[in-house]
Amino acid sequence: MRRVVITGLGVISALGTGVEKNWTSLMQGKSGIGPITRFDSSILPTHIAGEVPDFDAEAFMDKKEIKKMDLFIQYALAASELAMQDSGLEITEENAEMVGVLVGAGLGGLPAIEKYHDALKKGGYKKISPFFIPMLIINLAPGQISMRFGAKGPNISSVSACATGTHSIGDAFHMIKRGDADAMIAGGSEATITPLAMGGFNVMKALSTRNDDPTGASRPFDKGRDGFVMSEGAGIVVLEEYESAKRRGAKIYAEVAGYGATGDAYHLTAPAPGGEGAARCMRMAMRGAGVNPEQIGYINAHGTSTPFNDLYETMAIKSALGDQANKVMISSTKSMTGHALGAAGGLEAVYSALAISREEIPPTINYADPDPECDLDYVPNEARKAKVDVALSNSLGFGGTNATLLLKRV
Repeated sequence: MRRVVITGLGVISALGTGVEKNWTSLMQGKSGIGPITRFDSSILPTHIAGEVPDFDAEAFMDKKEIKKMDLFIQYALAASELAMQDSGLEITEENAEMVGVLVGAGLGGLPAIEKYHDALKKGGYKKISPFFIPMLIINLAPGQISMRFGAKGPNISSVSACATGTHSIGDAFHMIKRGDADAMIAGGSEATITPLAMGGFNVMKALSTRNDDPTGASRPFDKGRDGFVMSEGAGIVVLEEYESAKRRGAKIYAEVAGYGATGDAYHLTAPAPGGEGAARCMRMAMRGAGVNPEQIGYINAHGTSTPFNDLYETMAIKSALGDQANKVMISSTKSMTGHALGAAGGLEAVYSALAISREEIPPTINYADPDPECDLDYVPNEARKAKVDVALSNSLGFGGTNATLLLKRV
């Protein structure tokens, strides 16, 4: 059976652009959440978000290209550039057909939709950019990436709400395992800090309104959690068939050894009671990897800072891992990055691979008042030095969609 490894990492988040900025902030327990600057948020209950603080599109593409892309595509392309540079993988005429791209988003080009809807109302259809449609279509993220690098293998998008990034990496993993590709650029991207998106989540009462304390607003598993904090960014990995990566002397962060994908069949937005769908998802990933619960050392939780998610994910971990649930280290890096929706699983796959390779565990910050119903080891407030051989990364999305990656030390 073909094995699949991670050889390149690219990340853009509220903590900054690049792996080192992100990892340094995570290890320091630094939050990237602050006041919204993109628009006047005074019309909304929530005035805070996790905006990328330092992104320079012109460092990755020329001005003509930028005009053709919504921000989520820019993030995807830039994070892919970082991941490809990190991997050292060269795409040539000989291998191009066996290198693919699987990058998705949850909401896609919502900023372009809002902008050009206004333009249409004010000035008629001729005020719409000819690039409007390619700006908003989610599969233009992998399309642009494939054109940048000449990757002629599978080229598609997963769209599964907040599980998108994890499903993208998991599906790319299976493509390499079954021989459809030898390498894949995979992950998720999102950039929807807009009035319409924020307003939509506000009316659902899903967002935190802790406006007077931005850096303390995302507080997964804490008793005082009051909703998630919207953020943005992209998390991209380069996956390769193990023997091929070894032959070229590639740096290997971790092996993708298992993947779970399940559905709750329960509710539009709420997780299934007890987290039973998420529990099945973790079991599926472990079963596929031939790993038992006692081998799991770390879980990067979905951990959104919403009342139901954190409770039911805790219950799911207990169900899936049994006694090991009380021994495993769990953290929600969303406490620092906020919730980047379709990009979240990509970001957290990067962080999970780094936790294995660097032998450091990110904390869950803002854990001040323990919830008696969330009673596991959430690595509260301070990073931890620890060698982990097997890690899970969970992503759960609206519509009852669940995804889990299982990563192993090589």
